[in-house]
Amino acid sequence: MSDFLIILTGALVASACGILGCFLILRRMALVGDAISHAVLPGIVIAFLISGSRDSFIMLLGASAVGLLTVYLIQMFENSGVQSDASIGVVFTALFSVGVVLVSLYTRQIDLDLDCVLYGEINYVPWNTITLGGVDIGPKAIWTVGIALFLIVLFIGLFYKQFKICSFDPAMAAACGIPVALFHYLLMSLVSVTTVASFESVGAILVVGMLIVPAATAYLLTDRLSAMIGISVGVGVLSAVLGYYAAYALDASIAGCMVSVAGVLFLAALLGSPKHGVLLRNARRRRYLREANAAEGRAV
Repeated sequence: MSDFLIILTGALVASACGILGCFLILRRMALVGDAISHAVLPGIVIAFLISGSRDSFIMLLGASAVGLLTVYLIQMFENSGVQSDASIGVVFTALFSVGVVLVSLYTRQIDLDLDCVLYGEINYVPWNTITLGGVDIGPKAIWTVGIALFLIVLFIGLFYKQFKICSFDPAMAAACGIPVALFHYLLMSLVSVTTVASFESVGAILVVGMLIVPAATAYLLTDRLSAMIGISVGVGVLSAVLGYYAAYALDASIAGCMVSVAGVLFLAALLGSPKHGVLLRNARRRRYLREANAAEGRAV
């Protein structure tokens, strides 16, 4: 049963991140998830200092608030003329540094387990459960990630056309009367909530990896957004399943193996993609050169 719960959690994370990752790839903001996972540290510390409690829910509230602040600051810097990658780098390093300073100043004598809060371990998912009215209703990770996935499917389903146009052509979306900024912040809010909801239980490596790698794989295999989302989710779920059994066979990190399998699938797509694959592109180039040389020979 614990095996199934771990695989289910990995599949839920992969599905949630796979959907959002497609829009992040198209917007060239793939590292926003990584930025959020580091930048939330001051929110965790401030929540602890205010509440005096190490309850994970309170810390996650603080992390979510700073995650949204991170998104706002990144967008503000971009609107000021700073390039996207530079904005992400500046915001997450600055906020992470503030968190480190707060830890060193105010929590020296306190056992504040930041590794647990920031870089959870998916192995412990079956034992970290929620009790409601004295009844154990299941692992906390499945509920939190499941709710995040539900919100993603709900909002993307309701506003799919708006998200699609805003991702491909923001200028056209604005001309059509679509509030581009609103949908940008809605998407970034979903990324923030999903990242914060996931990384406490499954680890930042798995969250960031699933946000980027499956979507990048799907990007190589199709030019249609709907197909890209489906392929991204499929690659993520397959990576979760195969990665778990690879970790079991190798006695290695489950999250690490899941992301490694996703990396292998990306490499396969990079080499063998019908349109963007390296092998087929090189074959077409060689065939073109042969035809050009043959045409030149006939002309002579």
